[in-house]
Order: sequence, then structure tokens, then C-alpha cells
Amino acid sequence: MVYSEECAIIFRLKGILEFACQLDNPNAGSQSQSTISKSFQGLRSKVSSKNIVFTVCNSPILIWPNTGFQSSMESLTEASACGDILQYIESDDGGSKKTLKKKDKKRSGHTVVNLKLLFEVTDPAGNEAPSLIRVDTQQHCVKMPLHLDCVLSVTTEESLASVCTGLVETLRKQLAEMEEVVQRYRKGSSFLVPQPFHFQLPEPAGLTTVIYPAGVPDSQLQAIREDLHRKFELPSDRPYLRRANAFHFPDVAYKDGYLRNPHIHLNPPNIEDAKLYLVQGVYIYHHYMQDRVDDDGWGCAYRSLQTICSWFQQQGYVETAVPTHTQIQQALVDVGDKEPRFVGSRQWIGSIEVQVVLNQLLGVTSKILFVSQGSELATKGRELANHFQTEGTPVMIGGGVLAHTILGVAWSENSGQIRFLILDPHYTGGEDLQTITDKGWCGWKGPEFWDQNAYYNLCLPQRPKTI
Repeated sequence: MVYSEECAIIFRLKGILEFACQLDNPNAGSQSQSTISKSFQGLRSKVSSKNIVFTVCNSPILIWPNTGFQSSMESLTEASACGDILQYIESDDGGSKKTLKKKDKKRSGHTVVNLKLLFEVTDPAGNEAPSLIRVDTQQHCVKMPLHLDCVLSVTTEESLASVCTGLVETLRKQLAEMEEVVQRYRKGSSFLVPQPFHFQLPEPAGLTTVIYPAGVPDSQLQAIREDLHRKFELPSDRPYLRRANAFHFPDVAYKDGYLRNPHIHLNPPNIEDAKLYLVQGVYIYHHYMQDRVDDDGWGCAYRSLQTICSWFQQQGYVETAVPTHTQIQQALVDVGDKEPRFVGSRQWIGSIEVQVVLNQLLGVTSKILFVSQGSELATKGRELANHFQTEGTPVMIGGGVLAHTILGVAWSENSGQIRFLILDPHYTGGEDLQTITDKGWCGWKGPEFWDQNAYYNLCLPQRPKTI
């Protein structure tokens, strides 16, 4: 289903169906394929039946989508706008989502409505007698849970009836795609569980769901991604469809406790004729005192490097964890840049070392931009704008005794005026977004922010050309 910036509500339906089938001979290709298809067809019929029920999370609402639309709330009818449902959903602060959306309209343009898939388990009794069938041949019984996860993005004026119809259609489509994955990766009676992932693709594709087989790493799904890139006309030089690229729903908290992209909560600077050139994608804000490491006074470049590494991880370029201070130091020893005693020390590193570590641990190359004094940084608008337009990676800048991360620039080509979007690794507090943005730990800075007489090296990481 397509999700665009104009959509106000994302309906997300999740549920589990059990797939089960009896295989007479798992190695009989066509016969087994037919049996598997019949089992999936049974599941598609099940979600099209009158027994299906949607329950709206954090609300008393039940909806029967396949019975001409029935709701447990008399005020909600098939003609009701889907936005009307928000008033019945309790938000985390105790109010309704409709009220919350009005209060927080600037921060989030979208509301997620979560639904669970249920089925009525009782039917009116009929007059039919049960029948028994005895099978003497040996059979293989295959059972596995199918975790369905469907999305539908609409405007608030869309009718509830059409939303429910669309969700049922999406369920059937997802089951068909799961069947394709099961058939493709089946080996005899060994099945791989199909898993849905949602990806935010450039328009017009929007929010798109792809089914991948569990247990198969991204490195073995290259051909699948290539086909999808052609299908959706995506660039062939950067990943869009690796698991790490999966869409993060705005109502789901990150489990690791780190802040991501604090800069999106800032207002742009007021510069006439200026354009914004910003980091592309997601990064994690790494700063002093995180991870129970006391690096106050010496670890700023390490933290900036960790932020850059997190960007490559979050975009799916690498699957390795963000390196620790010790791993960073060991990498510099391994390439011969430092002596063994450097590991475990509190010695500073600079832009050149950041470049070396990125290449050693991530296989990422970087360009170095040198300025002889801080006052020259005001003239580097074109170079930085081009970097954020083409590469979109965070930039580490080191000069004097300090290191920072540049996330973007606001630059006027006509007047030359420039502001730098700075992520400051010297912050020592907790993951408090308001403090970080209000106190300028992530904020827009003018050219005067830099030491006018100190020299600076900027490390500009380059994207690998891969999908």
C-alpha cells in the first residue's frame, strides 16, 4: 500500500495465522506445490470470511469488515470518516489520539492506528454430521505461524468501510506473496517462515511491503533486491530494501534507548535565498558518557565517528555493531597507525584517524577537506552542499582540541551566507530531546562558532555504490 506525505493516518493490522498442510511426498515437486497452494488458498478464504474481526488497539472498538461493515460502536458506520475513529483511541497521556494529533500537529504529520486480527470461533450449529477419513500412507505434517503485518495509508476523510475493505485486500495479497516465498525457498518438508518488512520508498511507490524468508541474510537476497529496484525504478547505487532500511513507525519506541535524528525537531535558520542541504537517512546521536564510558574531555572524535558508523548501519550498508572506543583504537593499531599501547588509553583522535577506521572496519572511503583557519569554513558552502546532496553522510570536523559532527548546511549561493547544523558530541547528559535541542547540543551555528584561527580537517565519508 502507498504511503505519502499527504496521508494523515496509517492503519496497521497485525495478526497470526497458522499455516498447516499434509505432504504425501515432500520431494514430489508439483504435487507438493499444489498442496501448499491449497493451504494458502484456505487462509485467503479465511480472511475473506464473515468470521474475521478487527479490534482497534487501546479502544473498545470491534469491527466486522466482511459483514457489510459492522462495528461495536453504534456511532461508527460504513459511511463514517476513518478519522472519526481517533476519538475512541486512548493515547499514552490518557487523552484521545484525535486530541493528541491537534496538540502535536507540527511534530508528527501522521497518526498510526493499530489493529489486531481476530476470528470468531463459534458458528451457528448446522445439521451436518462430522465425517472421518482414514489415510494409510505416511505423510509429513508441516505447521508454522505466519505473522501478518499489513499497512494502509489514507486521509482522514476516507470512509471506514473502504479502509476495512482495503485491509482485507491487503491481507489476501500478503498471503499470496508469502506463498511465493514459501514455494521458492522450500526444500522437501523444510520450510522457511516468510516475514513482512515495510520500506519507505521514493514516490510514487511510498510505503511498500516486501516479504523475505527468515534466516536468509541480506547478502543472499541481492538478486531479489535487484528485481525490486527495477520494479520500483529505484537507483542502483544505494540500499533501499535491506532489512535495516525497514520503515520505523512513529508510534514505536526504539528499544536501545538512543536518540535518532534530533535535528528534525529544529526550525531552519532564517537566511534569505538559502537552501537546506541535510544529512539523508537515519543516524544515532552518540556523545560523551554514553554506554558507561567516561570519555569526558577526550572522546569527542570517537563519538562523532560512532555517529557516522551508526548512519552506515541504519542505512543498511553494514550489519556490524557501532564500534566501541577500544575497537576503534584496536583498528588503528591493526593498520599500523598507532602503537599497541594506544589501546585502552585516553588519547585523542582526529579526522585522519576517523578516515582510517571507517575504511578498516566498514570498508568506507572518505574525502578529507582541509582549511588552514576556521574563518575559511564560511567559504565552504558549495563543497558541503554538494556533499549532502550527493552522499548525504554526516561529516566529522576536527580542529584545535574539539571535534563535532556536521549534519547539514543552510547556504545561499547568491549572498554566500551560511549556517552549519551541528551535532555536538560533548553533551554529557541523558537522552533528553528537549534539553539537547533547547540548549543547542544539536542546533544551527553561524561561522563564528568555529575557532577563527585554528586549522580544521573535515572527514567526508562516501557512500558505497551498492544495493
